[in-house]
Amino acid sequence: MEDFFEELNNRPKPNIFKKIKLWWNFDGKYYHIYFIQGIKNIIYWFPIIWKDRNYDQKYIFDILKHKLKSQSKYIFDRDKLIRSKLNSKRMMLCVSLIDKIQDEFYEMEFMDYHKDRVWFTTCKDNPELLEYNSEEVCENYDDLFKKYKLIYRKVLNGEGPYKLDDVDNSDMKKIIAMNICHINQKRAQDLLFRILNENINLWWD
Repeated sequence: MEDFFEELNNRPKPNIFKKIKLWWNFDGKYYHIYFIQGIKNIIYWFPIIWKDRNYDQKYIFDILKHKLKSQSKYIFDRDKLIRSKLNSKRMMLCVSLIDKIQDEFYEMEFMDYHKDRVWFTTCKDNPELLEYNSEEVCENYDDLFKKYKLIYRKVLNGEGPYKLDDVDNSDMKKIIAMNICHINQKRAQDLLFRILNENINLWWD
């Protein structure tokens, strides 16, 4: 073992000029291109990085969404491979799903199927504070149930975070609707990561 390291140390060192030549052939002569691209990257990413924070998953999605938009446009414009446009469309589908996840599009959908009367009263424990009150005045959850028939059946069979046991009949439809929307929100997130998992290794040019 000592002989091996001694032989290794005694080997002639690469000539500095050869190193420079190799660097020039593979990287150096393209350095101005890399520099310009680096400046473009800083400009493109600056608004996202400036607003980035570490306390919420929103910022992870912001970075992922920004990258997908950029790469989707790049691959679509170059169109070098047969699957380029398909890959670009799938990336933009992921962007759309991220938007819906961030906006809680499906989670809050049940609110489109009912109307509440809202009012504020003085808090008993602290007269300086106001207490929020609401009362459902009308609903059409049946339309939501028809829209998502399969999920509706799953909720009736016990799926969803809000249990139907011991729920008043007056609140039953609302709880079912909330479960449907919660499940749909999770399905959107699962679909996003399934598309990424199944396709990300193909997204190159």
